[in-house]
Amino acid sequence: MFALIDCNNFYVSCERVFNPKLNNRPVVVLSNNDGCAISRSNEAKALGIPMGAPAFKYEKIFKKHNVEVFSSNFTLYGDMSSRVMSILSKYTPNIEIYSIDEAFLKFEGFDNYDLESYCKKIQKIVLKHTGIPISIGVAPTKALSKVANRIAKKFPEKTNGVHLIDSDKKKLKALKWLKIGDVWGIGFRHTERLKNIGIHTGYDFINIEDNWIRRNMSVVGLRL
Repeated sequence: MFALIDCNNFYVSCERVFNPKLNNRPVVVLSNNDGCAISRSNEAKALGIPMGAPAFKYEKIFKKHNVEVFSSNFTLYGDMSSRVMSILSKYTPNIEIYSIDEAFLKFEGFDNYDLESYCKKIQKIVLKHTGIPISIGVAPTKALSKVANRIAKKFPEKTNGVHLIDSDKKKLKALKWLKIGDVWGIGFRHTERLKNIGIHTGYDFINIEDNWIRRNMSVVGLRL
């Protein structure tokens, strides 16, 4: 089984660790030239501020809703990332750092473990020692662990930030919910091409004939 660990609103979360007064307030972190939003708190998202929002276009909204706006501090974020990854590496020797705020863990030889409880333990330890909240998705493949993580973040009240796809029933339910454009590894061009032939969900995608995938998306699409 694979677990995808994703730090929630990572740059904002880093700022909150050192300034707790930012908790429960709308916060936006801008790119290094202060051009656009690259991290948003849930409160900022609720105001309709999208990822990549040009700062000058949303200046009025920032002022109206008292949004806390920060220039990016990648030295800080890199240090916090290292702390998180160091903790994660203690729970399995198989860790692949995917980005500054994401990592895959491979649970090989964990057949007798209660992975949900194990992941909730990881979640609590990371929060306790770094102050960074994380979401965890667990599934038999990396692509499916991405889906599981998306569900964990989308429905926190039901999942508490941890979701396992550990049965065919859960897998099919997740793929029927997942929009084709949100499938890991499918870019904009392929998304539009797939929509044109009536493919709108992850479930639709897995039912396409292999020959079509090989012809239009090469062996990479076929593996996916």
